[in-house]
Amino acid sequence: MPLSSDERGEGSRTLLQDSLSDVIQGMPSLKIIVPLHHDQYCRPSPLASIRTKRLTSSLTQASKVPAKRRGSSIKPTVETLASECYDKGLLPDALGELIDLIIHPSHLDQASLNGLIRNLYPAVSIDGELVIKIVGCLGHGVLKPSLGIQAALLKWLIMTHNVIKDQDALSKVYAVLFNLLDTAAIRPQLCHLLALITRRRHVRPYRIQAVLALSRQTGNDPALTGLLRVFKNYYPEIIVGDATRGKASTFKYPDPEWRERLGEVQQAHAQSLRDQNQPRDAFRVAHRLGNMSGGKASVIPEVHTSHAQEDSITLEEIDSADRLVNNLEKIELPNQLVSVLADPLLQKLMLLRPNDVYESRITNWLSSYTEDVVRGEPTSTAELTSFLQVIQDYVSTARDDSLAPALQSFFSSYLKVWDGKTGSQLILNILSHTGIPQRGFSGLYEDTFASLERKVLDGSGETQLEMLACYTALLRHWVTVFLAKEADKTFGPVISDLVCHVNKLCLTLIQTSSSTSTLSMILDFYELTAYMVSTPRLRKRARIDIPSSALVYMLHFNSSSTSLSRLCGILSCYKEGFQAAMTSSRTAYPAAYVNGFNGFLMDICNCLWRSKAFNNTDANAHGCLVPESARVALANYVSSLKNGSNLSSMFTLSASPTLGLMATTYLRDLEDIEMEQGSSGLDTRHAGPATRTSLIALGKNGGVSLTWDEFRLGILGYLEQQHLGGVGLLMHSTMTTLMKKK
Repeated sequence: MPLSSDERGEGSRTLLQDSLSDVIQGMPSLKIIVPLHHDQYCRPSPLASIRTKRLTSSLTQASKVPAKRRGSSIKPTVETLASECYDKGLLPDALGELIDLIIHPSHLDQASLNGLIRNLYPAVSIDGELVIKIVGCLGHGVLKPSLGIQAALLKWLIMTHNVIKDQDALSKVYAVLFNLLDTAAIRPQLCHLLALITRRRHVRPYRIQAVLALSRQTGNDPALTGLLRVFKNYYPEIIVGDATRGKASTFKYPDPEWRERLGEVQQAHAQSLRDQNQPRDAFRVAHRLGNMSGGKASVIPEVHTSHAQEDSITLEEIDSADRLVNNLEKIELPNQLVSVLADPLLQKLMLLRPNDVYESRITNWLSSYTEDVVRGEPTSTAELTSFLQVIQDYVSTARDDSLAPALQSFFSSYLKVWDGKTGSQLILNILSHTGIPQRGFSGLYEDTFASLERKVLDGSGETQLEMLACYTALLRHWVTVFLAKEADKTFGPVISDLVCHVNKLCLTLIQTSSSTSTLSMILDFYELTAYMVSTPRLRKRARIDIPSSALVYMLHFNSSSTSLSRLCGILSCYKEGFQAAMTSSRTAYPAAYVNGFNGFLMDICNCLWRSKAFNNTDANAHGCLVPESARVALANYVSSLKNGSNLSSMFTLSASPTLGLMATTYLRDLEDIEMEQGSSGLDTRHAGPATRTSLIALGKNGGVSLTWDEFRLGILGYLEQQHLGGVGLLMHSTMTTLMKKK
């Protein structure tokens, strides 16, 4: 009897696919459910309702009392409990209590029991002991549940078959289930369940004869005929004749809507554990009970093994790290190796048993899917989004980059027909985990990122920020890869090309949007490059690619003190990297290139420390690229204000529009301390902003006695206390007078 691909379960490793192809369609959509450790089952969860426990306890007590002797109707309690189970699902303890209530004799009516069974939604995997307990209540006897309840429980086992924790539990009671086939009231459900759990070792001549005899007695019962077809899949040479030619049950999933709800309940519970940072069990096959994308089936097949030998081990049977290690060489690979994209356990197996043939099979599958997408064959947006979600999860967690070329080939073709909107964030996240290109960044850009930019960039700051975030994450990924292994000779050129490309993007972006958030994202990228040039393991390979002069000065003259401090910290790291490089090889960087960087340092120090803003007469000074005509016009304007200020001193630590308020606050704090400690107090307070001349006058007039150098050093210390230490770091590493005071 043919089974649908959804129903075969994780243990169905030997069914012949060819005979099953006629019913693999029309089944309910699935979701990927993350199995959980057993010790997580009883951990507090938002879904573990105390109200459910109270209702279960109340119902258990009421079930011991005949209906006529109860003080009130039990139906409202049953309905409320069923609603709670539907909304939140059941943890193992509560599920076990309800199963006990259902299978043991009680005074509950059949309608109430059936209502409870219909709402038994397990929030986690079902324990094997509970399954055996249900099987033990089947059959005839005074203490057994009614046959209608038994049929409902068997139907529940069929619907929850894929979430049973121990898949061997039902196999252990196969003989018990088989011997109940003569009970007509539960025969259809028994045949369906047996079809799901039958393996080659279960098919024996005496069982074949028993089913044939029972089928003749019942007039070729469709359910028995369906079970015979399953047996024939294993031993086609034994079952011959007309035994399996009659009408047979298709064994379709009993209630697709129920499975959809089960998937939602288990997804919600798994998400609640992830929100609590609970560890996930990655040593079990991830089963599907629905899909995140609007109920559409995922294009990635689930792990399923066919044609396995009786003495072999399938991946579906692995449930622990020890079992994986002990059976590593004997594990049969699943039918579709592309399942590795969605299954952590298969990822581990392929990492431990690498093989070029495996990678070739996955590449062929992706190539075939790519051709379908490029040809424009009917592919829903939900399916594409689901596929991209699986790829994102894989690239963000996989420790093996063997599939990187195949994925890159897929996106190289897909981006050409991409609409620029479907799963845009997913695509950006995926490409930010692109493997290190063999042909350098230029080849990667031509194959992938050029198409991506054409589809994403529309001239707005938002899209430019999306691309910058993607490139920043890509650089972080590559740095992580190189840190995980010894950086080879490809590190420098690849990183250098990427940084040079992003330099242009950042310069464009800062002219499109100069908000603080935009500056922060730009500085995120350059802090990562600064990390490379200041890390000994990477410094030998990484080239210092300085940003454009215009970008540096626009970052310097922004209104955010945090951005200014971060810029100074980045330049300080660059300076350290240049010093280390020049020590080892003075020909590593041309003199003009180094002098260009020194111009950044000189101009910023002239503004903040030396009171010589926009000066271009000093060695290497560029005057912040301000044209002479503009500088003269600004200087004349400041002079016309007649307030004693001059242009060259208006950007010092004390007068800077960005840092001036903090400098004044620092001076106020000094005066307050003096007031608290002094016996006679202060005669004069400084109005601010402070200058060399004003501080001298302040000391003479009974104010705080403080030299100009002490004041500036104090400001640097105050900025460091405010987590703005980048300014002081640059000053101490650049100004000769401060190097000794560092």
